[in-house]
Amino acid sequence: MWLPKLAGIVLLGLGGSFVATLDHPAINYYKDPGDNAITKLNRRLAAGEVKLAFDPQFGYLPGVLEALRVPRESQVLVFSKTSFQAPRIAPRTPRALYYNDEVSVGYVQGGDVVELAVEDPKQGVIFYSLDQDEIGRPRFERRDACLQCHESSATLGVPGIVVRSVSAERSGMPAFQHGTYISDHRSKFTERWGGWYVTGDTGAMRHMGNSITRDRDSAELVPVPNRFDAAQYLTPHSDVVALLVFEHQTHMTNLLTRAGFEIRHAIHHQQAMNEIFHDPPAYRSESTLRRIRQAAEELVDYMLFVEETPLPNAVVGASGFAEWFARQGPRDGRGRSLRQFDLKTRIFRYPLSYMIYSPAFDQLPGPLHAAAVERLRAVLDGEVTGPAYAHLTPSVRTDLRAILAATKPQLFAAGR
Repeated sequence: MWLPKLAGIVLLGLGGSFVATLDHPAINYYKDPGDNAITKLNRRLAAGEVKLAFDPQFGYLPGVLEALRVPRESQVLVFSKTSFQAPRIAPRTPRALYYNDEVSVGYVQGGDVVELAVEDPKQGVIFYSLDQDEIGRPRFERRDACLQCHESSATLGVPGIVVRSVSAERSGMPAFQHGTYISDHRSKFTERWGGWYVTGDTGAMRHMGNSITRDRDSAELVPVPNRFDAAQYLTPHSDVVALLVFEHQTHMTNLLTRAGFEIRHAIHHQQAMNEIFHDPPAYRSESTLRRIRQAAEELVDYMLFVEETPLPNAVVGASGFAEWFARQGPRDGRGRSLRQFDLKTRIFRYPLSYMIYSPAFDQLPGPLHAAAVERLRAVLDGEVTGPAYAHLTPSVRTDLRAILAATKPQLFAAGR
């Protein structure tokens, strides 16, 4: 589906187009089969080690969620026609999305497939689908065609996913002439969730959710007159807390992918130059070192919720997602976790992304991982200061160091 140039995107050092193609030898996105939650499940299905139940109403959706450990409570609903299954999507029949740290699952009423986007630790987001036809041994098929929409400036120029906010018409058709935004934890709330349902208590917060344009030519938003039939979905929710976390996670995932691709490409180029000039194999030019430092700083700043837009008031979810998410841990000896919520003035009580536990972070190129760890250490030790880090008070920094020491002790094991 064609999408216009986006408004409201902050293009930082890793923004815009990626300089290399996805088939570059340093990347090999198309040829690398990947090693992720979907490829592992495919192997188990082929071996007969696991079976997917077929539900008469939802097809393979419940079975897929169970097999991938994706909670139903994570359900969020988008009714704008911003998917390849657009003809089936409308305010009465929104597309349902479910997710955990690694995989997102899409379901459309009457759709031919279940859609999946999985974070491969090395290759970033890879797209798959599962036909909604009951067979003995179903198989997830890779869909690189999804990159027509999922590789753009909105995804930092690499394969990725986004939370897109648009002014939607009564039919669900995006009114692009009134603007379109990509949301993460830095976005204005007045520009979030256009074309999405939002359930739970958002207080007096002003946002674009649960609304459509008054008419085709007007930017004024009015409440959706006829909402979806909850009986057609696994839950009646499109939880506000699930949306807040999903926004953070999508950009964090894209940032990890882009940073990894960027440095893999830089190292590949550096190695070629080393051969030409007979430099030692491990030699890094100043330009390569600068790219590594820049990528590390941008990664760590986002992980530390620098420039997070404060919540204008407390919000409360209603689906049980907040409770499920907080239970996932890990926790330190005092019960503290990076998954604990605040939801009064900011999303999380401790402002450091839980994605630091992800395989994608652990498998960043070695020089980038080392630079990111050193940058994080410097910030938490108070060596890096300034207005951008004002939210990291001395007590918050101390808490974060203690949580990491207990839950990921290897992170700083080689440190000072």
